Amino acid sequence: MIGIASNSGDKALSGIMQAAPTVRTPVLRTVKVSQGVSQGLVLKRISPDYPAQARQLRIEGTVQLEATIGKDGGVSNLKVVSGHPILARAAVEAVKQWKYKPYLLNGVAVEIDTQISVNFKLP
Repeated sequence: MIGIASNSGDKALSGIMQAAPTVRTPVLRTVKVSQGVSQGLVLKRISPDYPAQARQLRIEGTVQLEATIGKDGGVSNLKVVSGHPILARAAVEAVKQWKYKPYLLNGVAVEIDTQISVNFKLP
């Protein structure tokens, strides 16, 4: 018959083993992607309606937006970085409807942060 001795050292070792932290692989929440890369992922692009007031005042220009593209390709967290306020409103309304191909990182779809430029040019 073989017996196993137990002492307080065994309990201490058991406590250390239970208290050891588990190592987790970091999960990326969002990845920053250049505008050039994100443009290649656009599946559906809605052109903005040129605001009547902007036409009347002969306002042209580029509206820069920051956006998050979700794992499903939808656009969220739109923020105007620069551009005329009248044009910005129209740009945001159009870009909300855009659809992107999901961005894959190591074969897994991830959210991306990117910039979007919307150009307004009078005819």
